[in-house]
Amino acid sequence: SLIPGAEDWPRFHRNRSEQFEARLAMVRVTSRCSPWFHGLSGGEWPIVVSHGEGRAVFAPGALDRLRSQGGIALEYLSGSGQATEWYPANPNGSPEGVTGFTNQDGRVLILMPHPERSFRSIQLSWHPGDWGEYSPWFRLFENARRFTRREGREAG
Repeated sequence: SLIPGAEDWPRFHRNRSEQFEARLAMVRVTSRCSPWFHGLSGGEWPIVVSHGEGRAVFAPGALDRLRSQGGIALEYLSGSGQATEWYPANPNGSPEGVTGFTNQDGRVLILMPHPERSFRSIQLSWHPGDWGEYSPWFRLFENARRFTRREGREAG
């Protein structure tokens, strides 16, 4: 892999629904060590999905290794708040509902949902009234900015 610590990342295949999915889905942040998700672990929020090839397919044993190393960042949730493989809560059919991944040190992130289309509350069809202008996804980008500034100071 070109990215250290990403050897177990999945390949993305056509959605089980055999169609392009563009809508909201509920996810839970499961990452505990990534600077991207600092202060967000355990959060459950709606996020925009927009893809036709989002189903994660893993090499044998890779999903178990990722989970044991803390490399699962996000998972789709059912209406009862459980990780799910079932459509429509999981728009692509990825195993165990997984949909976001980090490398081993947490600095590199890949995911299928679109937090960049969900960071302002107005971008969502519904949000709690106490969110104000920004949804919790805005924090992901603030965290990235803080991390890169800190890394830049330490390197310079």
